[in-house]
Amino acid sequence: MQPELRKIIHVDMDAFFASVEQRDNPLLQGKPVVVGGDRERGVIAAASYEARKYGVRSAMSSVLAKRKCPHLIFVRPHFDQYKTVSQQIREIFFEYTDLVEPLSLDEAFLDVTHAKKGKPSATLIAREIKARIKEVTGLTASAGVSYCKFLAKVASDVKKPDGLFVITPDRAEAFLEQLEIGKFFGIGKKTAEKLNKQGIYKGSDLKKLEQAELIRQFGKAGAYYYKIVRGIDDRPVISSRERKSLGAENTFATDYIELDELREQLVKIEDELWRRLQRAQIFGRTLTLKIKFADFEQITRSRTQLDLYRTKEAIHAMADELLANEAPYVKGVRLLGLTLSNFPHEESGPVQLTIEF
Repeated sequence: MQPELRKIIHVDMDAFFASVEQRDNPLLQGKPVVVGGDRERGVIAAASYEARKYGVRSAMSSVLAKRKCPHLIFVRPHFDQYKTVSQQIREIFFEYTDLVEPLSLDEAFLDVTHAKKGKPSATLIAREIKARIKEVTGLTASAGVSYCKFLAKVASDVKKPDGLFVITPDRAEAFLEQLEIGKFFGIGKKTAEKLNKQGIYKGSDLKKLEQAELIRQFGKAGAYYYKIVRGIDDRPVISSRERKSLGAENTFATDYIELDELREQLVKIEDELWRRLQRAQIFGRTLTLKIKFADFEQITRSRTQLDLYRTKEAIHAMADELLANEAPYVKGVRLLGLTLSNFPHEESGPVQLTIEF
């Protein structure tokens, strides 16, 4: 007997933080707005679509953002309001299914294979959910619909903003073959560049590589790439998942030996980790540095403290110390990663993120 085909929706709010600010302040509507720092070392947390037209993106420094768009409007974050709106959106999700897996305040997976209400069509349910979100919050969302999480996630990005895109099983193969490598969820910029150097630009090119070769080059991630380019993703939608850790890592195109070079790469990873922490609105007490050497030996070094790592500077100081403690790196390093864990329990009360201004 064939397994039942699942119906998965990925909902992603459009420029969530910035859109909430524009909704709540009519003077900001239609203007290039960013939520984030307005100091020399400030970092953009979110950018409106008007700002994105100038090349402004989240995780970009405020200095570069202002250079790209001199009339950019900087707004302080209002995380309590973002949480309130996020909860309103989740309540809408639960009207249709109990299988809701939030990824952050502004996106989630829904399994509507056996929906509580609505027509037995994931596409129609996604359309209803988008309309309900607009009605309740005044905000737009984009949705992707498919038979697995990976394809639903990719689909939600196809027609942003306020879009809906469906990838049916019979169209998945053709869709993936023409998809640019950089748009595969889970393939980062550096990995995409490495693949491009091998003449791999689209899914059809990636599909030609054997699984063993992908694993040789990318480890466990290689097995993942082999599956997703074939539309294989059996991961279930996990509801009420308690987050144990949050991290970011990067596999380098070339091995690094010099400490200064590794420090430069580590700062980029810190930026990505901080961006993810902002979206998830969590802190932790344990910071872990992962180092994978050119010969694939891997080590981790952790530091736990009583106080939470509340600022980007605190994370940088400890990460830099952990990295320096292991020098010199005579074997060369092919991967660095940072993970924050040991989060406070929910009952201890909400934790407010700090954004630089």
